[in-house]
Amino acid sequence: MRIRPADAADLPAVERIVRDAYTKYIARIGKPPGPMQDDYAALIRGHQVWVTGEPVQGAIVLLAEPDHLLLDNVAVDPAAQGTGLGRALIAFAEAEARRRGYTELRLYTHEKMVENIALYRRTGWTETGRGEEKGFARVFFRKQAPT
Repeated sequence: MRIRPADAADLPAVERIVRDAYTKYIARIGKPPGPMQDDYAALIRGHQVWVTGEPVQGAIVLLAEPDHLLLDNVAVDPAAQGTGLGRALIAFAEAEARRRGYTELRLYTHEKMVENIALYRRTGWTETGRGEEKGFARVFFRKQAPT
């Protein structure tokens, strides 16, 4: 599976995938989740978004922090969910952290996105805390970057 940097032509697909992947959570958490509010044009211009599929079926946002790589968002087209695409994107984030010299990855999710919490735990992420951030009840995770 090829994962490549997103470019301006990918913007409509990225926005659609994020919308379609996160809409189901609006009723659960009472408002649009954080990823639905992000400026994907700016993130793509900043070389922080990667995509996969032809047509695009998944996207990941990685933010470089001083001491870790933040997996800010991973979204898969609902039609492609359950195919391993999300796991492949997360594995890409781990490889990218290693490539950039990071020893740690971090991510967060909403506490009501229980399926995401379960996935992260199953794939080796460790919960480091819970708290309010930017108006959302978040669960924070970390994982050592593979060596």
